[in-house]
Order: sequence, then C-alpha cells, then structure tokens
Amino acid sequence: MERIFVLDLNEVAMFVQVVRSGSFAEAARRLNMPSPTVSRRIQQLEARLGTRLMQRSTRKLELTSAGRDFYERCGPAIKQLIEAGQLQIADSSAPSGPVRVAVPTLFFDFFDMAWVAAFLAAHPLVTLDFVPSDLPLDLIADRIDVAFCCGLLQDSSYAARKICASDAGLIASPAYLTAQGMPASPEELSEHACVVQSDVNGSTWRLRDMAGVETDVRVQGRFKSNAHQALRKAACAGLGIAALPSILTAADVAAGRLVRVLPGYTRVDPGLNVVYPSRGRRPLAVSMFVEMVVERLGLKDHTAMGRAIA
Repeated sequence: MERIFVLDLNEVAMFVQVVRSGSFAEAARRLNMPSPTVSRRIQQLEARLGTRLMQRSTRKLELTSAGRDFYERCGPAIKQLIEAGQLQIADSSAPSGPVRVAVPTLFFDFFDMAWVAAFLAAHPLVTLDFVPSDLPLDLIADRIDVAFCCGLLQDSSYAARKICASDAGLIASPAYLTAQGMPASPEELSEHACVVQSDVNGSTWRLRDMAGVETDVRVQGRFKSNAHQALRKAACAGLGIAALPSILTAADVAAGRLVRVLPGYTRVDPGLNVVYPSRGRRPLAVSMFVEMVVERLGLKDHTAMGRAIA
C-alpha cells in the first residue's frame, strides 16, 4: 500500500508568509505569533521535507534553491486558499472591511450624509473611503472598489450599470439673462456665453426636445471646469448659461438664483452609473453599499434631492 505524504498546511502558510515578509520577526508580527514559534514550525516543515528551505543569518534570510522552488510551487496555492476562505466568510457573515468609493464631486450635494451614517451604524465592521473626482479614474491603479459616475468610463473591462436616469436642464442667472437676453432657440446658444466642461466634448451640447428630436449645438464661453459644482456656482454668478443635472440645480431654480433657459429642451445626459473594476465576484460590503445607494436614490425624486442642497 502506497504511503500517503501529509504536509501541515499551517506550516506551509507560515513559510510563504516568512518569504513574503522577508524575516521571521515581520512574519510573526503579521501572523500575531511569537517569532520563535514561527521559526520552530519552519524547522518542522524542513524536517518533513527532508531539506533546508532557508539559510538564516543575523542580517538576512535567503532561500535555498529547494526553498525557492518550493515557494514558487506552493505560494500561489496558499494565496488561493486564503482568498477562498475570505470569500466564504464574506458569504456567511456580516459585511466587513474597507470599501473605497469613487464619486462625482456633486455626489454629497444630493446624497444625504445621514444615509451614510445609518449604513455605517448598521454595519460596524465596514469602513468607507470616498474619493471625489469628476475626472476619469483608473479603478485598478487607484484601488477603487466601486465608482459612481456621470456617464460610463472608457475601459470596457469594467462592469457597469445605470442606477439613476436624469435630465440636464439649461439654466442661467437672472442677472445674465437681463443683460444678454433669453435665447429663443438652441441655435442662439452659440451667440451666448456658456459655462462648459473642460473636456474634448464639453463645447458640444446635444439637446433633445419634447418630441425626442436631438440637435447638436456648439457653445463657447470663458469659464470651463471639470467640477459640476464649479459650473453651478459660475452660472449663479452670471458667467453664462450652463447645462447641468436637474438634481443639482433644482434648489437654485426654486430659490430664484437660477432660471430655466429653453425649458422645452434638455441636454442628453448619461445619468448616474455604478462601475466595478471587474466582472468577478464582489465583497459583501461593496454589494450592500451599492444596494443602499440604489434604494435611497429610488426613495427620492430629483426635486427632493435638489432641495437637499439648498
């Protein structure tokens, strides 16, 4: 009968951690174990294998050729085992861990911070790290777990879905319209000062009328920005006509700080989308946070969200 060779996977995992840490002391710290214990378990592993895996000295630790070969074979397997355990824990327990979230700079102008507080109170093992930006992000390089963005990111490997449709109305301050007049048609916008996004398509507005007919209009202006809030404030200051999501400007319109321009037209807007860095399985904390955002946005209409920023 063939003898079965049995390895202690705990010892193998300790060996991998020592190699990755570069020292027994650092590996012991990461494993929350005494350093002599880690050293003894590695010696036991070497005894089982019948070969020395490491050359130890007071200054450095080096792998033997056998140790390097063993690490290359078992390192990926140990990583997969750890990841499998983490996924199983995520499936069977409360959500936990950090969630790094990319959001537009306007996000918290319509998304109530009290909702975030309630989510954190309900899930005490979760931490949220928000990255506000209106510029495209590399979700992988920037370590983003989930992104909420106006429009879709260019990388086709991302997984995305629309969670909030919105329209972008044309607005301007009463002072600007008193001085420059109200445009009577989309074509007249080219004769007005407009506040536009500073990207390659920011100076072209695609407008849709109530019948669904779309028209592209070239606009120009002396104020540009990638931040929606900056464009909103510029419009309030009388720097020109802006095309912004109605959820951002509803409070200003209601208070008379801004006036609708060409109310029969809206700018074609991609709405708010949720984007993940990959199409694979997601941690429970990420999925539950996205569900909370979708639910909260579904409970509020755009006018109510606009009033929240007054």
